[in-house]
Amino acid sequence: MRLIDRLPCSNQSRDRHDPLYGTASAGLSWLLLEVAGGWGPSAFTGSPSVLDPALGLAIVRRAEASGMRIAAIRRPGRRESPSRWRWFIASSRPGQEWLVGGEVASPQDYLDVPLDGSAGQPVDGPLVIVCAHGRHDQCCAVRGRVVAGAIAARYPQETWECSHVGGDRFAATMILLPHGLSYGRVDSVDDPASIVAAYTQGRVDDSLLRGRTAYSHVVQAAQHFARTQHGDDHIDAYAPLAVREDGDVSTVLLAADPKPLEVALQATLSEPLLSTCHARIPGRVTQFALRSVRTATG
Repeated sequence: MRLIDRLPCSNQSRDRHDPLYGTASAGLSWLLLEVAGGWGPSAFTGSPSVLDPALGLAIVRRAEASGMRIAAIRRPGRRESPSRWRWFIASSRPGQEWLVGGEVASPQDYLDVPLDGSAGQPVDGPLVIVCAHGRHDQCCAVRGRVVAGAIAARYPQETWECSHVGGDRFAATMILLPHGLSYGRVDSVDDPASIVAAYTQGRVDDSLLRGRTAYSHVVQAAQHFARTQHGDDHIDAYAPLAVREDGDVSTVLLAADPKPLEVALQATLSEPLLSTCHARIPGRVTQFALRSVRTATG
């Protein structure tokens, strides 16, 4: 089937009822750099009209060498003139979340920004980034730009479009920083900004939450089932205490009151699927089926 003949990947995902939980890409620290203008398939190395590709590659390699997730950001709607070069660094480590930001005179100066955040000013979050990287995947443009605009209407200073952050089939995708809450299908709700409002109150919307980027996929899935059965929607609820693996079955011990919870999950492989609009070869992805949720003994 030609690419033009098949449904967009996010439509296919919804038709299959692909689960959102347990799918957030890993990220403990983040580097977000303003690159205003049109992005190519790679925002940093494929957008020569706004950023020299060699400089972009050097920026990406520097961030990756420090173990950081990097994304380009830009304001929704009309582009500012002249271009500005703002940056943010976030830590999503549980219990050590922080967010700082600053601005430099040129993109070359991004190479001099200390990656430990020491040169930044504290930002009273949240920072909302919505993937709108259309040259990477059409679903991100079609769904993401609408969501970014809707959220920016209520949170204009906090909201940015961003380049690819994973999970194209779950567009519109969004990450809330500094806690690293990854959401999918955000365009499916009447008021996407309500998710951000809940975040400012220390809560999550579990129905669209893919997971917290600081945690492994199995922990993300376990937290989802704990919330589903016990209802605590606070961000820090059900912190992982231990993970025990036995073949394809994982038992996750989560903090809870009055006693911890044990969540047993079975890892399965999906039917072959196309995870992006540009994918040509179907692949299987790991999913998690609930076996049990119970109060830990002992």
